[in-house]
Order: sequence, then structure tokens, then C-alpha cells
Amino acid sequence: MKKTKEKLLVLFLLLVTIAQAQNNVTVSGILKDAANGETLFGASIFLKGTTIGTVSNEYGFYSLTAPKGNYTLIVSYLGYAEMSRDIVLDTNQKIDLEIQESSTQLEEVVITAEESERVNIRSPQMSVSKIKVETIKQIPVVLGEVDIVKSIQLLPGVVNNGEGSSGFNVRGGAVDQNLVLLDEAIIYNTSHLLGFFSIFNADAIKDVKLYKGGIPARFGGRVSSVLDVRQKDGNSKEFKLTGGLGLISSRLAAEGPMFNDKGSFLIAGRGSYAHLFLKAAGEDNSAYFYDTNLKTNYKIDENNRMYLSGYFGRDEFDFGGNFKSGYGNRSGNLRWNHIFNDRLFSNLSLIYSKYDYELEFDSFEFDWVSSITNYNIKYDLSYYVNDKLKLDFGVNGIYYHFDPGEINPTSETSAINPLKLEQKRAYESGLYLSAEHKLTDKLTANYGLRYSIFNRLGGQYLVDYQNDLPVVYNSTLGIYEEGIEIGETYYKKGKSVKNFGTFEPRISFAYQLNDDTSFKAGYSRTAQYIHLLSNTTSVTPLDVWTPSGKFIKPQISDQYAVGYFRNFSDRKYSLEVEAYYKTVDNRIDYVDGSNLIGQNTIETEILNGEARAYGLELLFRKSKGDFKGWIAYTISKAEQRTLGGASGGPGINNGNWYNSAFDRTHDISMTGSYKLNDKWTFGANAIFQTGRPVTYPNAQYAYEDLTIANYSERNSSRLPAYHRLDLSATYRPNRKPNNKWKGEWVFGLYNVYNRKNAASISFGQNRETGINEATRTAIFGLVPSVTYNFKF
Repeated sequence: MKKTKEKLLVLFLLLVTIAQAQNNVTVSGILKDAANGETLFGASIFLKGTTIGTVSNEYGFYSLTAPKGNYTLIVSYLGYAEMSRDIVLDTNQKIDLEIQESSTQLEEVVITAEESERVNIRSPQMSVSKIKVETIKQIPVVLGEVDIVKSIQLLPGVVNNGEGSSGFNVRGGAVDQNLVLLDEAIIYNTSHLLGFFSIFNADAIKDVKLYKGGIPARFGGRVSSVLDVRQKDGNSKEFKLTGGLGLISSRLAAEGPMFNDKGSFLIAGRGSYAHLFLKAAGEDNSAYFYDTNLKTNYKIDENNRMYLSGYFGRDEFDFGGNFKSGYGNRSGNLRWNHIFNDRLFSNLSLIYSKYDYELEFDSFEFDWVSSITNYNIKYDLSYYVNDKLKLDFGVNGIYYHFDPGEINPTSETSAINPLKLEQKRAYESGLYLSAEHKLTDKLTANYGLRYSIFNRLGGQYLVDYQNDLPVVYNSTLGIYEEGIEIGETYYKKGKSVKNFGTFEPRISFAYQLNDDTSFKAGYSRTAQYIHLLSNTTSVTPLDVWTPSGKFIKPQISDQYAVGYFRNFSDRKYSLEVEAYYKTVDNRIDYVDGSNLIGQNTIETEILNGEARAYGLELLFRKSKGDFKGWIAYTISKAEQRTLGGASGGPGINNGNWYNSAFDRTHDISMTGSYKLNDKWTFGANAIFQTGRPVTYPNAQYAYEDLTIANYSERNSSRLPAYHRLDLSATYRPNRKPNNKWKGEWVFGLYNVYNRKNAASISFGQNRETGINEATRTAIFGLVPSVTYNFKF
């Protein structure tokens, strides 16, 4: 049966190419790193003297179709020595390739071009940045811990809500509008220690791709961006140890071959130990994190390989024994790669992901537990039709289980009664087809269509409201209130409460003026069916995910972008300029005074609104020589508007557009590294951002012993501008050429001039003078760090 289905699929695809010339042949294979056997994603593979070329996929697979003849095959990949190989194409053949790194330094994080300058110019894909784990650490970071999430914030169009905040914001979008994937598993919280570090261990990561726009049709479920993080497969050549010792955390990774050289493994762990020093100093408070990355793979035969990967991470907080908190992600993925033939590649994935958090209040004698779990199956195929056309297509389905929270007393004397919020279930599926099509020698298009379906499932009671309005406007008091309940309806498990379907077209073009210059343009529509409920500006463990349903509509985004790309001086310098305009329908907004914690009827606290963002991004980069770096600048605007609609009233902020919490008018990032000699390398970051929008009180009213504040229009004020300078120095001691132990010292200064950047400004009355005053809260001043990295 399996062989019959395989033959039918191949026969169907062959119909697409029935008109091909009979003298065309195909060369395909897997591209790997010669030193460790890791497959390489995004390498440029082409035939010299022709326009025939391709890019290796996520598993290193490539396929080229060309007329019979003698050719020189070129492999180009940033950070690797270019490889050329003479081949004779007289029949279909498989050629696995291995290329050598151009540097033998320790593997760390550096932001690079899309994959190489050549493909960046020719590919219609735009609004994409790639982060590679391949060269020395160049980006100074707080407390010396390599942080991939903070690294992408140095790119144009990417910011966060300040120091100590979780996640990141892309082109005016919220944190929950980013799809974050670790080996295809959904990650719901990317932070450790409430945003001080990210969950990604650089020693376990192979590469990262951030899609800010023009999101490929194979991705769905979010309207702002996709952060696609891939773990290493593990060294298949020899056993290796990699690690680092820092002031508050350390890490260790082991990898090597297994299964008689038919596979490999990777295991990596990190942990912080600052809480041990706090306890030794007599401090009652503590905070720490730990995480583990696991991955293994097994080669069944030339056409089949299995992968198994996983992640487990946890954060724990204890505030004097009175209040405890913990949260964490866990995920697993079982994948099967299958090569049908030299043009058809497939991957089947079974994925599990869970995020949970818990709170324990000893003084009130109760604890709170909440979680979101999903099970995902996806099947993706790539068909290399010929040298001008490649097709990607597939299906996926995700089952969600939302547990908003459960409160339990921790003692028999507790005054708290048990409470369990209604659990929610949903199913999301998608079907897609996309094509990368070389229309002429200068014009290339990438076009596709995704159709997504979301079904909110039963298994709970849902409140019915008068006139189907969970929120109504009280014109007498001038506020929004809960709607009038008229009963409840029970929906059985598996029964549909509400379903949605959305067509999501994606299209982009690249017109190449010459080998070093191109114009690009694109349009994409994306849909998001689950939402993060949070009326704070930064993600916290208390935030709750909820599905679309009877009263919460899916978010729909339309984004348009145009760009100009150019390389200079033999590709030593490059310039990328992009302009974008994005709209989002059905963006959730919260009525004034909303209460989201312990809320079974969350629909009574929200209204559906709209958002828009537009801006201009510039990235100028120097990628060759002893000095390397880039300057990124973004000028942008991000706004929201929420009308009263059927609920009546003027809406939020009187129905006027207002700054979203993620609006930054100006964002400038400069980063660079200078290699002085074989021992010393220096790095620096300089960052400036317009202050975050906030709402300040503008008056107060006194009535008897009560003082009531009156607030200005929503987000009409701003925090002071954010700026800082970071410096780093990396020292590599002399070592013998045959010495397997390689080490380096990294010294860092975060926020060199000790700028007290405001995380928030609060207002209150001085108890002694009775005068109202504002208090600025800053998290970091000057932070020195030292880390020892090693590789064996």
C-alpha cells in the first residue's frame, strides 16, 4: 500500500513536467559540514557560467536540473570556503557534498546576510534575516550570556519593551503575534528570568531565521513574524564537548556519533546559580533557571532518516517564602525525512509542546496552576520541477488544550475555596501550495496560497448574553460593563462551538538589475486564531492564551512591502532598504479597568479593534575584513483603534487612533567587531530608541478621604528615550596547533556610561511632604561580565 501511494504521488508530480526536454538530467544530494557532519541550511549551490542554481533546504537537501553536459558545481555558504567540483551530467545522479569552515574559531552567534549575497539579491524572499552560529561571539550582552532573542533586536524593525521584558516586537506587532519555533515545536514564552535571558542555548543551536514579512505559505497561525530556530543534529564525525563558565550561569554540551556511525546525538544543558550566592549572603529571595536540549538522528538508508529532538526548561522564583512562582516550556518532535527521488523530498513531523506556570501564596495558603498544550502533525514536501520552478506543498493539524487556571488551598485552614476555570479546546489545520518561479533571467516570483481552518471545540458551558453582547456601554456612567447574562449553553466535547476559514495568499517578486542590485515587492495575508490575554506592556507568566470563538474573532493581517537591495565593492558592503505597510483586523483591546485574572468570561473585558503599522527600514553592513558590522535604522509608526461597534459608545480612547504599546518612532542599532590579531577581538553595540508609549495621570480629584486620578488619552505620553553603549573584548591564549582544547576569555561591559533607562514611571504622593511625585524604575546600570568558553 505504501509503495502504491508513493507511485501515485510521483506520477501526479511528473504530469507537471511532462513537457520538459528529454535531455535534461538532475543532480541531487545532501550538503554537510566536513568537520562535524551537520547538514547545512540555506547554502547556495549553482552551476558556474549558468543561471541554474538552488538553495539547500532545512535538512541540507538540494536538487539541480540542467541539460546534459560538463559543468563546474559551485557551493557558496557564508563562513565556509567556497567549493568547486567538475561534474559530468549525462544521467540522473546523487552527489553528497561536504564543505570546510573558513575559520576554526569557537562557534558563537553572529548576525549575517540572508545566506549569501548572491541569493539575497536573486531570491524573491524579502523581510528575512538569518542568524548563524558559526564565528566568535561579537555581540556584548548583559551578564555575558549569549542571547539569540536580544541579538535579533539589533535588526531593523525588531524591538522589545525594554530591559527585563520578555519576547520581542516586530514591525509594531505584539509579542503573541510572533510564531516562535524550536525544531518546529511552538514556544510560548522565549524568556528565562522574566526576560533577562532567552531559552535558546547557543551551543545547541545550528541556525535561526526571522521572517518579518513575506512569510512563506508553509507557516501559519501568527500575523507578525516567524522565528524559526533549528537545533544542531550532533557531530557525526567525533565526540566533542563545548561549554562556558559565567558569573551567574554555566553551560555544557556534548555531541558525537552513534548507531555505528549511522547517526549522532546532542545533549546540552544550562543552569544559573546566582541564588546560591544570595542564600550564602543571607538573602531570602532567590531566582534561577535551567534547561536541557536533546537531539538524535538515525540514517535508515540512503533515502530515509529519523530525527528525535526535545527541550525542557524551567524558571523558579522564591520571594522570602511568602510567594513562589515557576514557569517553563517543554517540547518534543519526531521527524521522518524521506527522499522519493532526485526531485521530491518530504518530511513528516509529530510534535508536542506545552507551556505552564504556577504561583504559590504561602501567606494566603493557595496555589495557582495554568497551562497550554498542543499536539501537531505536519507533512511537508518539496518538488524541484526544473531549474526554473520549485514547488512546496503540505498539510498540518494542531490540537490545542487551554487550561486557564486552577486554584487550590494549600492547607485545611485556608480561607480560599477551590476554583477551576473552564478548560478550552480547539483544532487548527492548514493546507498550502507555493512556488518559486524564475520567470526570466532577471525576474523571479514566489507565490502561494494557504487555507487555514480553525474550529473552537466544546466540552464546557458558555454564557449566553442578551443581544449576543458580552460588553455593553453604560451611557450614564460613561463606561463599558459586562453584558446581561440570560443563560448558559453546554457544548459537548468534540462539538463545534464556532469555526473559521481563511484564504491566505502570499506573493513576492525580485527584479535583478545586475549581479549586485535588485528591487523586490511582496504582499502577504496571515491569520491568527489564538490570542495572549495581557493588559501589561510586557509578557508575564500570568498571561493566559485563549482561542477564537463566539465572541473573539481571529486576527487577519495584510502586509505590503517594497525593497531595494545592493552589494558594493566586491560584496564587501551591502545595503538593504525596505518600506512596509501592515494592517491587522480584530486586534483584541481591553476596556478600561479590565480584570483578566481568574476570569471565566473573558469576553466581558475586551473589544475587537484594528491596528496598523508602517515604516522604513535600512540596513548597511560590512561583511568582510578585520572590521565587520552593520548599522540598522527604522523609522516607523504603530497604532490601534477600537470602536464601540454593536456594544455602543465611542469605543476605547473615544474611538480615536492611539499609539500601540510597541510604537517606536526611531530605532537605531550599530554593532561592530574588530579583529586586532589572533589573540584579541573587540566588539561594540550602540543603541537608541524612542521611548515606549505610556498613559500618565494628568489630574486628580479629592472626595472626602479619597484621591482619584484622572488619566490622559491612552498612550499619549512616552518614557524617556532608551539608549546605551556596550563593549566586549575576547582573548584567546596561545595554544599548540595539535591541542584539542580550545578556550577563550570574553570580557564585557553592558551599559558603559551607566544610563538609567526607565523601565517604568510611577506616580504617587510623598508621605512626608504630601507632594505628588514621579518615580523612575530602572533595571540595569553598568554591568561588567566575564565568561570562559571552551571547546574540546
